[in-house]
Amino acid sequence: MATEQVISNEARQEIEQLFHHLPHKQAACIDALKVVQKYNRWVSDQALQELAPILEMSPHEIDSVATFYNIIFRRPVGRHVVYLCNSVSCYIMGYEGIYKALKEKLQIDFGQTTKDDRYTFLPIPCLGTCDHAPAMIIDKDLYRDLKPETLDAILAKYE
Repeated sequence: MATEQVISNEARQEIEQLFHHLPHKQAACIDALKVVQKYNRWVSDQALQELAPILEMSPHEIDSVATFYNIIFRRPVGRHVVYLCNSVSCYIMGYEGIYKALKEKLQIDFGQTTKDDRYTFLPIPCLGTCDHAPAMIIDKDLYRDLKPETLDAILAKYE
């Protein structure tokens, strides 16, 4: 019984376009992982198997790259990923209140996904915006100077 392909033809074409600007296919590994994730929300073991011959690498080599970066997900995540900065600056400026409010509003803790598959909640060590702490990122959107009362309006943007 044949297994359905995880990497779509569209994703394959996008990955192959990366090769035009690089000296070796392996140099596209991180960007190829991002492409796979863009289409699938995460990078499964099967995706690694399919990506290996495209990049001329072993699945283990690709997995070593994927697991090094916290923006590459090796297990399923929700439609939106909420990263809450837990650096010292954010902690001093109100991280605890934001963490508690998000935990209550989402009904999940770090590393979990909401039952409706809408959000995955993750900590991140630093977002580099200490002068506007506390901060979080949802998908690619940065939110700074957070207050618990601003979270409802922010979360409402991500239906």
